[in-house]
Parts: sequence; C-alpha cells; structure tokens
Amino acid sequence: MTDPDDRELIEASLEEAAERAGDLTPLVYARLFAGQPQMEALFWRDRTGQIRGEMLARVFEAILDFVGERLYAEHLIQTSVVVHTEYGVPPDIFRTFFGVVAATVREVLDDAWTPEMSAAWDGLLRDVDDYVRAGAPA
Repeated sequence: MTDPDDRELIEASLEEAAERAGDLTPLVYARLFAGQPQMEALFWRDRTGQIRGEMLARVFEAILDFVGERLYAEHLIQTSVVVHTEYGVPPDIFRTFFGVVAATVREVLDDAWTPEMSAAWDGLLRDVDDYVRAGAPA
C-alpha cells in the first residue's frame, strides 16, 4: 500500500501538471516516441490522437487507484501487459510507459517538482514495475 503522504504528492503533481499543461497526451507520447521510436508505428490507426488520449486516461486512473485503494489497478496493469504483448509491445517497453508519464509530469512542473515528489514517484514506479513483471507472459 502506498504511503498516504506519497499518495498526496502524486495526486498533487498530476493535478498541477494538468493545470499547467492541460492535456498531457501530446507531451507524454512525444517523449515515448523519442525514447522508443518503434512504438509510433503501432499507432498508425490513431490519426486524431483519441486512442492515445484514452490510453493515457486509463493510465492516470490506474495510477490514482494504485496509490489509493487498489481496487482494480493491480489487475488492470497485469492484464494490460498481456494485451499489449499481443499488439507487439514487449513487457519491458510497457514498463517504461509509467516512467515516461512521471518524467513528463516532472518536466511540466519544472521548479514546482520537489525531492519529495521524486521519491513518491520513484516508489510508485518500483511498485508498478513489480506488477508489470508479474503480468508478463512467460
């Protein structure tokens, strides 16, 4: 379970990033494609960005549930690994996406990003990584 202080920091950082940048979808996917250019080809049908936006919205929901009550995020993350593997996304690439989100939030917050936020996100990323590894096909 996530420490309540860490939960608050992660929630606050997401809220502040949304206030500062609005829709984070273009920023997150630009960062993803810069680091993993082969992933861009998988979005050939997403001409308007709606699929990317929907996927990112689900990631935000999963993050908020994961740092909160964990009613469904753990299973969502594990099943998403399997589904994405069927689309040609290796689990190690899938694992990087949460880090891409964190790096984007950090960049948007700039001087408002704190060491405490960094530590909270680092803990979240470690925990999520464990669930991604557990959901990876053998």
